[in-house]
Amino acid sequence: MRLDLLATERPLAYGAPAANEWRGTGMAGNGSSLRGRFQDVVTSEAELREVVSPPSGKADAKVISFIDDVAAAFIAQSPFVLIASANADGEMDVSPKGDPAGFVKVLDEKTVAIPDRVGNRRLDTFRNVVQNPRVGLIFLVPGVNHTLRVSGTAIIVRDRALRESMEVKGKLPDHVLVVEVERVLSHCAKCMVRSRLWQPEAWPDAAGVPTLGEILVAHAGLAETAAEVETFLEKDTREQLY
Repeated sequence: MRLDLLATERPLAYGAPAANEWRGTGMAGNGSSLRGRFQDVVTSEAELREVVSPPSGKADAKVISFIDDVAAAFIAQSPFVLIASANADGEMDVSPKGDPAGFVKVLDEKTVAIPDRVGNRRLDTFRNVVQNPRVGLIFLVPGVNHTLRVSGTAIIVRDRALRESMEVKGKLPDHVLVVEVERVLSHCAKCMVRSRLWQPEAWPDAAGVPTLGEILVAHAGLAETAAEVETFLEKDTREQLY
């Protein structure tokens, strides 16, 4: 068994839901069925503003259109970024990327570059970007309660010099996601404070969390046991991290 084949052993047409993806939800994918399940559905910004007052001038003013020194310093300390993308039909994906802090390169005030490391070969973000270049990024720094949000338009490149600048343990990324920056803003700490995300003493007991092996067996219909899949995953992580 090879982990990088797990996603292709039972292929689905790209964008088609798995058989159990919408089970029991009544969702048709466009929200129309959802509306029938609730009595007070908000459908306009005007309705939103009836409940939530407009943001302060400071909140509006915090959005800039480039990576300044402050944003660059935050990105340089971040070992983890979430990338949101969508295909031509608007079907969404959010993919996590992680490496040693500073792995995302600020090429100039309008451009950031994110290396793509070895993975399961699904290429979810890249398949979306070739159809729809719009992306959104959230940078996190462990122990820091505020985050940095960046959005813009992306392309996928293989320039050798750029990939060489992103070498880790003798391995170059095959591809690099390069984003032309359009919006940059900070996100306040309240969600982190509420969740106590960086406070180990507040973390829930993880004993009941399904292992990745259990999830793959359940969702991909694998013949192997969860324990067998976990053994493979551990070996793959040790030997194929880069």
